[in-house]
Amino acid sequence: MLFKKTLLAALVATLATGCVTDDPNRSGKIGAGGGAVAGAIIGKQVSGADGAPIVGALVGALAGGAVGNYMDRQRAELKRKLATEEANRQLSVNTMADGSLNVAVAADVTYDTGSAALKPQAMAALDKLASTISDYNSTVIHVVGHTDSVGSNETNQSLSQRRAASVSNYLVSRGVPAQRIREEGRGERELLVRTADETSEARNRRVDIVLKAIVQGNEQAAYTPPGYLGG
Repeated sequence: MLFKKTLLAALVATLATGCVTDDPNRSGKIGAGGGAVAGAIIGKQVSGADGAPIVGALVGALAGGAVGNYMDRQRAELKRKLATEEANRQLSVNTMADGSLNVAVAADVTYDTGSAALKPQAMAALDKLASTISDYNSTVIHVVGHTDSVGSNETNQSLSQRRAASVSNYLVSRGVPAQRIREEGRGERELLVRTADETSEARNRRVDIVLKAIVQGNEQAAYTPPGYLGG
C-alpha cells in the first residue's frame, strides 16, 4: 500500500509538471479542469466489453461534477478540428442522451464497398480525431461498426467487425493507447435510416466512435458498450 501511494504521488507530480511545461491548456484536457480530477486508479480492476479485467490500468477518473465541462470541451475541440469533414458530410459529432459523444463516420467515404481497408481521406480525419482524444485521457473510446442489410447476416457481421478493427488499429498507430479502446461490430442490426426496401441506404454503412467519460466511483460504466445506435 505504501508503495502504491508513493507511486501515485510520483505519477501525479509527473503529470502536473508535464502540464506546466508542455502545453498551457493541457491541464484542462487531461482529467477535469480546475483541480477536479479525482486522481489515478492504480491496480483497480475494470472490465472491458468482453468481460476481461483491465488490471493495473492507470486511469484518470473524473469527479462527477466535472464531467459535463470535460465533455463539452472535448466536443468543441472535435467540432473545430473536424469542421471540414462534418461540412462535407463525411462524419458528424453529436452529444448522446447520456452525455457521451458520438463521432459517426460514413463508411462510403471511409472504405470501398465490401472492404475494411481505410481510404486516405478517412485516415486524415482519424488523424485529427486521434490528436484530440489522446489528450483527453479520462475518455474510453468505443468503436462500433455497422453495415446496411445487403447480403447475409454473417457476412455483414464479419464486415462490421473488420471495419471497427481497422479504425481501432489506426487510432492506436496514431498514439491512442490500446487499453482505452473497445471495438465491436453490430452488422445490420442497428439501421440508422430505413428506405422502402430497407437495404440500400448508404448512411447505414458507418462506424460510430463513442467517447465515454470515466467517472469516479462508476468507472465500469465507461467501459460498458454504448446502447442502441440505430435510428
